[in-house]
Order: sequence, then C-alpha cells, then structure tokens
Amino acid sequence: MRPFVFVNLASSIDGKISNERREQLRISCDEDFRRVDELRASSDGIMVGIGTVLADNPSLTIKDPRLRSERVKSGRKENPIRIVVDSFCRTPPNSKVLDDSAETVIATTNLADQRKLKELSKKAKIIVSGERKVDLKLLLEKLYEMGIRRLMVEGGGTLISSLIAERLVDEMYIYYAPIFIGGKGSPTICDGSSYELPIRVKVESVDRLGEGILFKLKFKRFS
Repeated sequence: MRPFVFVNLASSIDGKISNERREQLRISCDEDFRRVDELRASSDGIMVGIGTVLADNPSLTIKDPRLRSERVKSGRKENPIRIVVDSFCRTPPNSKVLDDSAETVIATTNLADQRKLKELSKKAKIIVSGERKVDLKLLLEKLYEMGIRRLMVEGGGTLISSLIAERLVDEMYIYYAPIFIGGKGSPTICDGSSYELPIRVKVESVDRLGEGILFKLKFKRFS
C-alpha cells in the first residue's frame, strides 16, 4: 500500500520552474500561494528532493495560523510531516526543513555518508530505502506504514520525473504564470531522461487563478 500522491508546482509558460542559476523565483501569484497553503493543510506529508532543499531552503510548513489551528482541532499536528529524498545525506544541518516546526524524514540510501547520517538523525527520522538511489516505491510503502495517507510532492523536476516514470503519481496541479524564463539549462516541470513512450493524463480541470492558469491532471493508478 502507498499514499495518495499528488504533485503541486508553479511554472512559467515555457515550462521552467527556475532559471539556469537555480535561484528561487517568485512564479506564483498571491491566490496561488493561498491555494498551496490549503493543499499543505490537507496533507499528511510534504515531500521534496534534495535539490529543492539546497536551492530554496524551504520550511515546508503551513503559513496560515487558521489552517494550523483547524488541523490541531481535528486531532492532527500543526504541520504535515516533511520528507526529503536525499540519496547521499547532503541536507545541511541548518536547513529550515530540520527546524522544530514539524517532524522531518530524510529518505536516503546505503551509500550515504555515515557521519552525515548520524548527524542528521539528531533532527530527523532516517529511512534507508535503496542502495545507490532512493527506492521511491519502497519509500512510499514505508510512509504509508507511518500513517501518511495523502502525500504532497512539491519538487523538484527530477523527483517529479522519477515518480511519474514509476507510475507513482495520482494527481498533479500545475500553475502556469504569464512569464517566460528561458534557458536551455533551466530546470523544468519534469527533468531527467525522456520516457520511452509519452505518458498520457486526463485533464480534470483548467481554471483562471489570479494572473495565471491552473491545470488539474489525473493519472491512471498502477499501484
């Protein structure tokens, strides 16, 4: 068994989620930021790849105190569990994702530096899943065992690409902002190697949101 997995991201019209310097850019509008906060509040866990942690240093927490309060009233913790997919334990010890705002899981491999792993284990739960690369299917099974039923994935493009390739995504939200970023080396919605065959999805809805457009996509579930 695995959680229901949905991806959420913001992109430029040309499919970029950052520039070639991988700097944190403001792509979403205020309306989209509020939508993302609500999605976080509806989730049991929020997952990102190590590249997102190194580039953006996100806290991955709910910003609206009313949403946090509603979670507590319903018997849940203020913030969802944070999961970082980090094959070699490169998460900096001073990362926001390791603060005491929420529980954190570092998903790593048997090749991770043991000294770094030990240091990170002081601030996060360590899940070893795979030899050279995190086994995402196994990781999702372990997260399900931890009680995570609804998992939000916020990037980056490499993690999203891997999850789609392994047919581990159920739903996807893409907010397209009316901007162009350009750059052959700029990270995209779905980085990594191309798929053998195109992966078809169902367009569930297309809505105007603030200055941009929000796509909701459905994937066929295989596991």
